[in-house]
Amino acid sequence: MTRSVWLKADDSVGDWEARKRRITAGLESGVDWVLVDEGDVDRVRDLGSVKIAAFRTDADVHVMDAEGGDDPDAEADAYFVGKESEGDGTVDLPSDFSGSADLSSLRRSDDHAQGAYVRILSKEYETFAEEAAREADHTIVVGEDWTIIPLENLIARIGEETELIAGVTTAAEAKTAFETLEQGADSVLLDSDDPDEIRRTCEVRDAAEREHLDLQWAEVTTIEPTGMADRVCVDTGSLMEHDEGMLVGSMSRGLFFVHAETAESPYVASRPFRVNAGAVHAYVRAPDGGTRYLAELQSGDEVQVVDSGGNTREAIVGRCKIEKRPMFRVQARLETDDGEDRIETLLQNAETIKVHTREGRKAVTDLEAGDEVLVYYEDTARHFGEAVEESIIEK
Repeated sequence: MTRSVWLKADDSVGDWEARKRRITAGLESGVDWVLVDEGDVDRVRDLGSVKIAAFRTDADVHVMDAEGGDDPDAEADAYFVGKESEGDGTVDLPSDFSGSADLSSLRRSDDHAQGAYVRILSKEYETFAEEAAREADHTIVVGEDWTIIPLENLIARIGEETELIAGVTTAAEAKTAFETLEQGADSVLLDSDDPDEIRRTCEVRDAAEREHLDLQWAEVTTIEPTGMADRVCVDTGSLMEHDEGMLVGSMSRGLFFVHAETAESPYVASRPFRVNAGAVHAYVRAPDGGTRYLAELQSGDEVQVVDSGGNTREAIVGRCKIEKRPMFRVQARLETDDGEDRIETLLQNAETIKVHTREGRKAVTDLEAGDEVLVYYEDTARHFGEAVEESIIEK
């Protein structure tokens, strides 16, 4: 599931200058969508690149009649009904939903209303949100002094019929929304002017998206010099923490945790953006769970950064440096569901390259048979980096 953060920036926020400040903070933090009034669409386009959702001021007015004229850039990416109508309680809900103006707009086939906005004011509005979700691509639900129960009900009942967007005012509420019933809401609509709160909410989104890996220990059986090879340093556009690195290895099923060069030494400054990842033939794990050859990485590609606890995030490759360097062959064995397996990789023979052992970070030059190192093991074959169901022998 792809999570997203929507930012509420309609006229309830204040005048245009107040809305502009909120939208600008959202753009700087990395929100996915902004929700505005129809008349602000063109102005938001001028602020930066972001998906725009707009409240329809009149669901029966054609888009070209809205503010912005016939300029196609003035069109929103999605239009919503529900503001100043049935969805927010301005107009009473009909006793028979077949007479609902909001639902009628959603049922039209002219693609001028793709979303529904509903404040959950009572049980009836929860039922109304369910009806709207059957017609809408996106359904925003905003609780009014509610508990988490209405959101749980909607998650359970709506399923995959719509993108369910929960209204929140803080990053803590966003975290709860993403975790409700384990599945969570698809997205959140944040109503906040606080730039720090907007940033934290985007961080919550990113954390919810990230994969957690079960790393395990493998015992080093062999470490020996192999001569020269083409070594790859992966320099990212992000700074890595002391316990972070990448997963690399000669065999796709078993990847070694190699630390980023965050440690200072008497001979070289730390380079916390770099992982000295091994020889060109080796694999590195990617954010989508696939693998890439180190030799094929280039600026702009994404790689997966992992910490010693198995928490992951994405990083953009800034450059790769390939140079001839003396190498070690590191082989390790580990227990698997099918017994025992051996994995290996080539790492540069240098004190700055460190792996994670039971005792903590250890330079590959100090590594000995019997040491236990952190690895990620996945008993699967790969074809062009994708897991496949076939027998492949790697040795």
